[in-house]
Amino acid sequence: MAIWVNGETRLLVQGITGTEGRYHALACREYGTRVVAGVTPGKGGEEVEGIPVFDSVAEAREATGADASVIFVPPPFAADAIMEAAAAGVELVICITEGIPVADMLDVSRFLRDHPTRLVGPNCPGVISPGKAKIGIMPGHIHKPGPVGVISRSGTLTYEAVWQLSNLGLGQSTCVGIGGDPVNGTSFIDCLEAFAADPETEAVVLIGEIGGDAEERAAEWVQANFRRPVVGFIAGRTAPPGRRMGHAGAIISGGKGTAKEKMEALDAAGIAVVESPAEIGATVAKALGKSTG
Repeated sequence: MAIWVNGETRLLVQGITGTEGRYHALACREYGTRVVAGVTPGKGGEEVEGIPVFDSVAEAREATGADASVIFVPPPFAADAIMEAAAAGVELVICITEGIPVADMLDVSRFLRDHPTRLVGPNCPGVISPGKAKIGIMPGHIHKPGPVGVISRSGTLTYEAVWQLSNLGLGQSTCVGIGGDPVNGTSFIDCLEAFAADPETEAVVLIGEIGGDAEERAAEWVQANFRRPVVGFIAGRTAPPGRRMGHAGAIISGGKGTAKEKMEALDAAGIAVVESPAEIGATVAKALGKSTG
């Protein structure tokens, strides 16, 4: 099984006529994703290599039955694109766009309270259910179908973990990049709840980083609710307090959100915490009783 994205997902691409939107729309289609529409205001009636383009999400959804959207819209317009998709009834919105102002995302967060749409991101690599569909910018060829769920705030570390898992013969059920911005749509706990409901996900990799308290809250949830192996890694152990490192959400403030605090919280919850990302694959294999030789 998989969570949220599968072979039946019907995807529309907001910003499909831009360079990135076009490239990744075609890459998703090549992977096997059912890319049914694109949206660029003022470009309705055009096509991108056979993919019809519409002026609005509502038009695209009505014409194609799209139930998921991926957003490659520039930062000043991305929040409006998210809300447009939600208003049109799109069930899953994955926002790749980086650099959306926090104030704009607060508006999005308030708007989504009145809509059932799930937002993943922004500033994320997307979601992939290997062998079924990918929505985003991740390199599909390193993924393999299997029993390990992956949740990460870091795109690059997601790819590293997946590469290790695949090389050890441990495929993935679904990999979710939740993004590293301080205001995002989907949390670690949201993903863990979905994986808990998936009988074919036998273990989870949780990759966090400094800043905020999302990892600590996830640790509490795992301790109370999750009975499968979880392997955790926290990036940013050497980051100086008060300085943003990488993602907008990766900042230690007032002595809170340090890697040490997060690692201690994960460990206290029974999560196998690794010191280096190079240890993720082998630690998952050990937790599942698989040989790494």
